[in-house]
Amino acid sequence: MKKLVILGGGESGVGTAILAAQQGFDVFVSDYGSIGEDYQRLLTQNHIEWEEKQHTLAKILQADLVVKSPGIPNEVNVVKKIREQGIDIVSEIEFAFRYNTQPTIGITGSNGKTTTTMWIEHILKNGGLNAAAAGNIGDSYAGQVAKTPDKLYVLELSSFQLDDIRDYAPHIAVITNITPDHLDRYNHQFENYVNAKFNITKNQSDKDYLIYDADDSVITDWLNKHQTKANLLPFSTKKILTKGAYIKDNTITTMINNQEQTIIATDEIAVGGKHNQKNAMAASLAAQLMRVRNKTIRESLSNFSGAPHRLEKVARIRKVQYINDSKATNVNATYFALESVNAPVIWIAGGVDKGNDYDELLPFVNEKVKAIICLGIDNEKLKNTFGRIVDVILETTSMDEAVKIASKIAEEGDQVLLSPACASFDLFENYQDRGNQFKRAVSNL
Repeated sequence: MKKLVILGGGESGVGTAILAAQQGFDVFVSDYGSIGEDYQRLLTQNHIEWEEKQHTLAKILQADLVVKSPGIPNEVNVVKKIREQGIDIVSEIEFAFRYNTQPTIGITGSNGKTTTTMWIEHILKNGGLNAAAAGNIGDSYAGQVAKTPDKLYVLELSSFQLDDIRDYAPHIAVITNITPDHLDRYNHQFENYVNAKFNITKNQSDKDYLIYDADDSVITDWLNKHQTKANLLPFSTKKILTKGAYIKDNTITTMINNQEQTIIATDEIAVGGKHNQKNAMAASLAAQLMRVRNKTIRESLSNFSGAPHRLEKVARIRKVQYINDSKATNVNATYFALESVNAPVIWIAGGVDKGNDYDELLPFVNEKVKAIICLGIDNEKLKNTFGRIVDVILETTSMDEAVKIASKIAEEGDQVLLSPACASFDLFENYQDRGNQFKRAVSNL
């Protein structure tokens, strides 16, 4: 019986453990932190051995294969020891893919991947396909494959999940955009991060497809210098293309196999902003490749409710709109948020800086932001960048206080925007916790 060791006892690790036990592996789960009670119960019910708050190297190094949680960096001691022993380390995506009997659609990118993943799932389900979202969103891919291996999975894939793939190849890959993010995990080398994203296409064949943003110079430069066997389908909001998706007469239009088809007027798309026009194009192309009717695609693009914590309108109080964009964990996501607002903004920002360069936000901040409320342990970079152009910059370490301050500064017609441009781990469990605390604080005003 092959021994499988799983590092990390969260959603990804426990889902993998259940699938692996089902497939006849001798499974051991090891987490250097604590394992949640629900996950402990699941592991015990499935007769899977586990440990928490330690890594017992003697047991771990007996593995034939290791599945590593995407949150664990390669530099930690246990990972180095495993590699020194020559034991193969793969991601949950790689492991689960081997037991999934249907093709997958994989979506990666610095921003927009959650919305695009949810949108594609929404369209495919409306089109009668047996589809489900997984990966970096919702229930783990491996856990879902253990229950229903014959579904068409739409996978949101982070660069960390793509780092440890060997043979995984989506039938349709989508790269929404690539901007600097997580550089602390890639030796502060943007090129390493870009290459990690492009792992999504490295195993694709000439029967597969790569959908990508033709307006993104990082993506197009990589494609000019490297080969992929996949069929390329670009999308653009700036130019008419000979294939892919583009905007013509204010309507999203696609060209596949020399056949031009109109999909939806841009003002009918359910969620606003130019970035969502791009997400809608990517979703339309993926759905057309899966033979979903244009009528279904159009309806699904117009009735989609959007991703939680992504430009989520929370409430309008005393004619001030409060917007939760907690999922904006990098500068590019906040760029889209500031681009899409059309009123004076009180901007709540800050958190764990991942090597951010805020300069690209300067034009929007200069034009739209009347006050910045810094919500983080270390706010020096925010203050240094925007101190000269924003009159009011205040600091706080509490979401309640941040929202109360914002409500005092805000005037009729203003918008209070939580769009941190940073990770959340200094003051919150994750971006969801940060967003939920914002919503709670707004409801208490």
